[in-house]
Amino acid sequence: MTALAEVRNLTMFYGSRPAVSGVSFSVSAGEILGLLGPNGAGKTTVLNILATRIVPSSGEVSICGVDALRDPQKARTYLGYLPETPPLYDYLEVGEYLSFVAEARGLSGARKKAREEWVVEVCGLKPVWRQPIGELSKGYRQRVGLAQALIHDPPLLILDEPTTGLDPLQIAELRALIREMAREKAVIFSTHILQEVEALADRILILNQGREVISGTREEIYRRLYPRPVYRVRLARELPSGTQLPEVLEMTPLGERSYRVVFREEVREPACFLCARGWPVEECSPETLSLEEIFLRTVGGDARPASTA
Repeated sequence: MTALAEVRNLTMFYGSRPAVSGVSFSVSAGEILGLLGPNGAGKTTVLNILATRIVPSSGEVSICGVDALRDPQKARTYLGYLPETPPLYDYLEVGEYLSFVAEARGLSGARKKAREEWVVEVCGLKPVWRQPIGELSKGYRQRVGLAQALIHDPPLLILDEPTTGLDPLQIAELRALIREMAREKAVIFSTHILQEVEALADRILILNQGREVISGTREEIYRRLYPRPVYRVRLARELPSGTQLPEVLEMTPLGERSYRVVFREEVREPACFLCARGWPVEECSPETLSLEEIFLRTVGGDARPASTA
């Protein structure tokens, strides 16, 4: 697939401090990329550079084939940007505000009317169309922010912490909107909330202290962390102290009579294999790491993200 956004060796210094250092990634149509990391990891800086709000110290940024550093004005026509705090004018009604944004994006006539009607329907803004933005709830303000990012029908959406401050129902509604948009567009969003990545992202890029820690699908990341076969094994009784098997590379206690067992190579029917060697196996199943475990193994326990929205 052709990348709609591509970043290569992105670096950004604030004074002598590197906020982003050597970050590279790409995202294609129909794909959602989640930037995950603790506060201060560099997520917002990366998105601000992608949105052409700031210029990096070095690196390359391509938006739909346009060099965003050389021609940011043209690059902006291909992207919609929702910052953590939407750029809203509280004294305008929702309809007035979106009309202003549409005109600023170069829309007019029938095209402008059609796009306004579309975002009103998709973002569920009919009940508040004539209401001043300053009177809206947080959920509706976020919907208006998403509408302004979508009104010119951009192929690339950039969303910075899109569910911050929303209640669970509002979060579910916004997730559904984002998934719907991603059917035809490329979406890049940042978050420090694990559930957001689990619910939305096709691929994950974990950042810490401005650097890429690991990236890929959840399965790809897991295989990079554990390239060998891993099983979670529960025993009927504890093994004698010092028990070892040459076929087992690693055996980590997980609780009473439970272990993470890493084999040196693939083993057919691991439960039978272990039982034949004297292990009193009660349960044996392939291990799948939770996203929280992946995060803590790659970033470290000192940078634990929020695990609840």
